Amino acid sequence: MRKILVGFVLLFALPYLAFSQEKQAANFALKDLQGKTVKLSDFQGKVIILDFWATWCPPCRKEIPHFVALQKEYGEKGLQVIGISLDRGGVRVLKPFARKYKINYPILLGNSEVGKKYGGIVGIPTTFIINQKGEIVKKFIGYREKAIFESEVKKLLNLD
Repeated sequence: MRKILVGFVLLFALPYLAFSQEKQAANFALKDLQGKTVKLSDFQGKVIILDFWATWCPPCRKEIPHFVALQKEYGEKGLQVIGISLDRGGVRVLKPFARKYKINYPILLGNSEVGKKYGGIVGIPTTFIINQKGEIVKKFIGYREKAIFESEVKKLLNLD
C-alpha cells in the first residue's frame, strides 16, 4: 500500500518539481534536423536552456512558444535554447513541426544515451538550465510558465 501511495504522489507531484543542482552538464554530439552534428560544447560560455521533449507531448508543445520567445529576446544577450527531441519519427516528424511552431533554436535528435547522461529522463518535458560555466543549476520536470525560465535566464545573464 505504501509503494502505491508513494507512486501516486510522485505521479501527480512530478510535473511541479524543480531541482537545484550544480554539476557539470554532460557533453553530447547529436544530429540536428539538417544532419549536422551539434555538441553542447559548441555553446560554451552561454546560458543554455536544454529541453528534452517530444511532438506528441501536450505540455511540451505548450512550452515551445516560451522557448521561441526567450531565444528571440535573449539570444543576442547570451542565451541558447536547445531542444532534444525524443520522438521516434525523427526528422520526418520534426521538420514540419519546427516550421509550424517557428522554432528558432537547434532541435537535436535525442537517444537513450544522452538521456542517461542527464540522469535518466523520467518524464517530459524535462528542462535543464545550464550556466556559462557549463554547470546545471536547475532541472524542471513538467510544464513551466515562461516567467519561470525568464527569471532564471535573467539572473544568470545579470539582467535583473
